[in-house]
Amino acid sequence: MADLYRDRWITCTEDGILIRWYYLWGRKQIPYTAIRSARRVRLSALRGKARIWGTANVRYWASLDPGRPGKQIGFVLDIGSQVSPFITPDDPAAVEQIIRERAGLREIPLDDTGPII
Repeated sequence: MADLYRDRWITCTEDGILIRWYYLWGRKQIPYTAIRSARRVRLSALRGKARIWGTANVRYWASLDPGRPGKQIGFVLDIGSQVSPFITPDDPAAVEQIIRERAGLREIPLDDTGPII
């Protein structure tokens, strides 16, 4: 099975998103069918840019990404659980398109004031 997208920390397969080093002990697999909605967020110092892993907000979890301070855009995925994954792919446009197509989302709105992470 060929990957639709791959960077060091995130892979989009035909069936879902694989987030490497989501947990201290490993990865998280999210089927596209589990994604209820997604938000594209602009990163800032308090809104994800300074957080390379973890969270200061119990509603979100930022997967490991040492390159996050140099990025501008991230995604919050609503998967129906109390904690929403927060990811920052190297190519946000490509990942957004894949999520929209595979999860059947009409749009992924931009949230200029993303969560404090």
